[in-house]
Amino acid sequence: MKINGIIGKKLGMSLIYDDSGNMLPVTLVQAGPCIVTQVKTLAKDGYDSVQIGFSESKNLNSPQSGHQKRSGGQFSVLQEFQADNPDQIEVGQSITTENFEENEKIKVSGTTKGRGFSGGVRRYGFKGGPKTHGQSDRHRAVGSIGAGSSPGRVWPGTRMPGHYGNEKATIKGLSIAKIDAKNNILVIKGSIPGHNGSNVRIEIQK
Repeated sequence: MKINGIIGKKLGMSLIYDDSGNMLPVTLVQAGPCIVTQVKTLAKDGYDSVQIGFSESKNLNSPQSGHQKRSGGQFSVLQEFQADNPDQIEVGQSITTENFEENEKIKVSGTTKGRGFSGGVRRYGFKGGPKTHGQSDRHRAVGSIGAGSSPGRVWPGTRMPGHYGNEKATIKGLSIAKIDAKNNILVIKGSIPGHNGSNVRIEIQK
């Protein structure tokens, strides 16, 4: 029995040294323990998957609470993952870092840091205007956003200042540097989306 992923909480970044003495930037993730809240089968639901819960909560409404009653817990985060043999998994079962191996390839999904209303230079990396030749207030302006007579309007999708961040992002090709099974902590090489304390979805990349 092996579930294809787990839900975790980003703890922050650190660094470690490998056997050759090279310094590696890593991210620490509190991966689980998660509880199985539902097992979906091909016969009943049309596909095989396992739903797991993470992050205990007391602020669930009646439908949410009733759905998770059999698992014995109340969780604010629910995610579905593929499993090798879902018929061998039971509701209420605990999912930990035992599903993972060191140096295993994974992909991590999370919500990026929200950066509010940002200009074109910060949001899209625009160069900005010239610093001289009489321009005193155009250093970080976006410049032209379209012709006047034709088409006489701004094309939809034009890159302009606006809300930046707070979007779902997935980073593929990451790997697990170390596993602290005692404390359920995954040490992942590189950085992952989100601020410290945010929830992330970790999947084994096939």
